[in-house]
Amino acid sequence: MLESIRVTEKLHWPEQELAKKSILNAEDSLIIDSKRNISHLPPGILKDIFTTGTSSYNVLLQSKEEKKHHSQKESSSTYSKRCRKPSKSPSSSHSKDPRRTKTPVPVPGTWYCLERQPAVFVTSSVSSPVKFTHDISVTGNSIVLPPKSKSKVKRRHFSTFPKPKPQLSRSFEKGDDFSGKKFCILTAIKPTNLEKEKLRFFKSDYTYNPQFEYANPALPSVLAKHSNASDRFLKQSINIMELTLQKYGSYEKFEQATGGSLLSKPRIWSHVRKYMLKEGCLGEIVVHLTEDLLSRASMTVVNGCPTLTINVSTAREHWLEGMLRHEIGTHYFRGINNLQQPWNSWNGRKKHELKPNNPTEEGLASIHSVLFRKDPFLWRAALLYYTVYRASQMSFCELFKDIGKFVKDPNTRWDYCVRAKRGWTDTSQPGCFSKDQVYLDGILQILRYRDTIDFHLLTALGKVSYEDVDRLKGLAVIENMRVPHFLQDHSRYMEHLEKIMEVNELTDRELKDLI
Repeated sequence: MLESIRVTEKLHWPEQELAKKSILNAEDSLIIDSKRNISHLPPGILKDIFTTGTSSYNVLLQSKEEKKHHSQKESSSTYSKRCRKPSKSPSSSHSKDPRRTKTPVPVPGTWYCLERQPAVFVTSSVSSPVKFTHDISVTGNSIVLPPKSKSKVKRRHFSTFPKPKPQLSRSFEKGDDFSGKKFCILTAIKPTNLEKEKLRFFKSDYTYNPQFEYANPALPSVLAKHSNASDRFLKQSINIMELTLQKYGSYEKFEQATGGSLLSKPRIWSHVRKYMLKEGCLGEIVVHLTEDLLSRASMTVVNGCPTLTINVSTAREHWLEGMLRHEIGTHYFRGINNLQQPWNSWNGRKKHELKPNNPTEEGLASIHSVLFRKDPFLWRAALLYYTVYRASQMSFCELFKDIGKFVKDPNTRWDYCVRAKRGWTDTSQPGCFSKDQVYLDGILQILRYRDTIDFHLLTALGKVSYEDVDRLKGLAVIENMRVPHFLQDHSRYMEHLEKIMEVNELTDRELKDLI
């Protein structure tokens, strides 16, 4: 059922956060110098590959200006030629390469658009170079061309490789169009009045049921299709959370003790860079930092570029690498590997009769999030599963009160409730968006069959279910596949899977009975 939800989306950045984002320069960040084979990166395929279960349903908190998106396309086109013209910097006269360009500085309170910026070549073992575009289109207020910079602009240099000669390339903008079906599902789960309703809910002392608005509400039949919550693993989800609370007293204490302190933006950049170096993917992924994301991170494709968005308000010292294993080590690598396979398109998946890649995709990524923790409690997956189930039986207010026995912080509870109720207009009625149950479902299925799953192949074959690995391995292209560093030591990897079983008090007998 979940496989049918194929959502690809642009990232819509709130106006108030524009000045806070860090956007990597294409010249600095999208340079790959790898011996690995990344042969074909068509944007249409990339969008389906990298728009993961996590990111597909992430709700980026949007301003009301999103509704003006179509009308603004006309006004933005009048500036397109000017946007393409690179801005001269004061130091440009001293540059040895007159073709190098500066990116306009974001102006607070406005949206901006970069078009026709130099593309960069990917140096790899393939005979023909691959281009990534630097185009990033942002939807919001009418475009205002920022003034020339009078001071040197700071940039994040995530690559130490020599810069290639810039060349112009066409935008991947056409690859971002949604079909009617995708657009309907996408807007069905993205409330446009989230901040307004949050303020009203908090002012009511948690007694008001939010009335969410949507730019294009989904048909009731579409919403109903994704509103069936399961209680299959409800007992396990409750037990996992109770075990966590028994040891730490509260979720907040668990978060502080195991997650560590929140990281500043410079430290986040440092951790991300170190991880990318470790995985050999430095320069392949554009990175954004934001505070307006309901999840901790998401991997999407923006105009043909793999883009990692990190929620700085949840980026903790000891949890950040787990998040990077989730988004890059799992979603990104499986996506890159999928591009080489005969099933790299939806027609190919149908031809080879592939099962849905979820819950395997999110289950595997969620395991990797906690893989090397001292206490790898499956808290988040358990709470998401539980919250969705309760949302199917309760109003928003009732749900908010109910999960208070596990989480005290009202802002955290609000986020979980919104995730479970997104897509619904009148939250006073029982109802849920059931996708968030996929994490615990996938984790437990993988742990159930951990001794028979070939985890190297599961990554190398791309976006496939663990159930299809044996059948597909004879058809797969396995040369030059990308495998994350933490899968290199199989014995250590399996030891940590056993530790996850032990800490969460899961038994093989229990899982065999359930699955």
